[in-house]
Amino acid sequence: MLMTRMNPKFRMMLGGAAMSAIIMSGMPAFAETPADTLVEAWAIDDVISLDPAEAFELTTAEINGNSYDKLVRLDVNDPSKIVADIAESWTVSDDGLTYTFKLKPGLQFASGNPLTAEDVAYSFERAIKLDKSPAFILTQFGLTADNVTEKAKATDPLTFVFTVDQAYAPSFVLNCLTSTVGSVVDKKLISEHIVNDDYGYAWLKTGYAGSGPMKIRDWRANEIVVLERNDNYYGTKAPLKRVIYRHVKESAAQRLLLEKGDIDVARNLEPNDFGQVKKNKDIVTVSAPKGTIYYISLNQKNENLAKPEVRQALKYLIDYDAIGEQLISGLGEIHQTFIPKNMLGELDENPFKLDVAKAKELLEKAGLKDGFSFTMDTRNSQPVTGIAESVQQTLAQANIKMEIIPGDGKQTLTKYRARTHDSYIGDWGVDYWDPNSNAETFTSNSDNADTGTNKTLAWRNSWDVPELTKETKAALLERDGAKRAAMYQNLQKKVLETSPFILIFQKTEVAGLRSNVKNFKLGPSTDTNYVFNVTK
Repeated sequence: MLMTRMNPKFRMMLGGAAMSAIIMSGMPAFAETPADTLVEAWAIDDVISLDPAEAFELTTAEINGNSYDKLVRLDVNDPSKIVADIAESWTVSDDGLTYTFKLKPGLQFASGNPLTAEDVAYSFERAIKLDKSPAFILTQFGLTADNVTEKAKATDPLTFVFTVDQAYAPSFVLNCLTSTVGSVVDKKLISEHIVNDDYGYAWLKTGYAGSGPMKIRDWRANEIVVLERNDNYYGTKAPLKRVIYRHVKESAAQRLLLEKGDIDVARNLEPNDFGQVKKNKDIVTVSAPKGTIYYISLNQKNENLAKPEVRQALKYLIDYDAIGEQLISGLGEIHQTFIPKNMLGELDENPFKLDVAKAKELLEKAGLKDGFSFTMDTRNSQPVTGIAESVQQTLAQANIKMEIIPGDGKQTLTKYRARTHDSYIGDWGVDYWDPNSNAETFTSNSDNADTGTNKTLAWRNSWDVPELTKETKAALLERDGAKRAAMYQNLQKKVLETSPFILIFQKTEVAGLRSNVKNFKLGPSTDTNYVFNVTK
């Protein structure tokens, strides 16, 4: 869907059936990338919606992180700190319930419309009333469709007041506001595209209504995303005119494009290709540990997978050593707990190893001595596919037949969110740099009905855990840092023992880039992978 008119020269560079075929096939598109354009190869087939009130995938986190402003942002150099974005300052009331933000004056959206506190309030209202997957980040503060206009409101053009239902740790509240759902949207522009009181939802799935340093120019599913410099941005303008994300899934194709100079950055390099590009004098590599955990989940609607002994047995049927050495070397580190390293409450314990004999004992206790069958929905990209195939082989050693059902990111996520899978392998990136981001999704399920609105990973896998849900909430309200960390460590131990989650590794994101690319930095979270500072 084209967002705005492209100039003819740029359209010629990208347009046409032949060029589309080239982009889709992963073969070289240019002899040399334009001097004013950063071209990245990346698997972007997980994009379902560009709307910040709905976008909840890794690719859209990065896209929106570069194209939308928020009240505050995570400090990319120190994720324990919060820095101002469009907010000039903020205060918290003595009772810990009211947050008052003063906005920077003279702000504008990319459309040219002024950005005021009314737009901030509208963004909150819109996210709550649309009630898409990421809405829980805001509803956990007691916001509802009935009270959001009173609890999140503009008191004057430059003042936004947000009232929460309990005295949470201020760092937790502010961290939540750095997430994609905290993006500020252009009320006036969206109002021009409302159909049947949908808050512009149909339009913004493929549209753009932000104020960030880049603006979304074009998105073609499973093909391309184009960002352009936003000349109305309040801060330092992006040095480059545009950034192009080309959908290239295969690591080998990305490496070839990078070596030939047909792209500037390769984003999905597998261990072998990453090792090879390191040897090329025209290429430099960057890496950063991410708050992203790869895991396998087991739907508790499946009567076999719902047995505690089966859940435990499967954790002993993963060859973690082989995965670490062969499939994620340089790209991650085996990590079997749900809070990533370098975050409050981390638990550095990896108790599970491949142990077929132990797994068989557990299966016999579950009445499944002769094994059973189930399916796994798998995004058709690496290292996920390779891990799924490794698991398939080790499960077979205990007479368990696992059928891999491949699909693109959109297909597998849609099925997963509908709770119609047997098992699923994927990744979970923190929504904000606080342990509750992962605890909430792995250990909390406030309503296990299919109609439940708090659609955490526990909910997606029909894991009904009222006691863990209470413990998760208690940890959130503990203001003593040491006590809070201990509570999260205890939650992780319980997940290790009883949960339908098999935690595998924490991601190290890597990229290969041409040596003329400067200021390309990977942040601690996907939405802090900033491309608007890059130069060539």
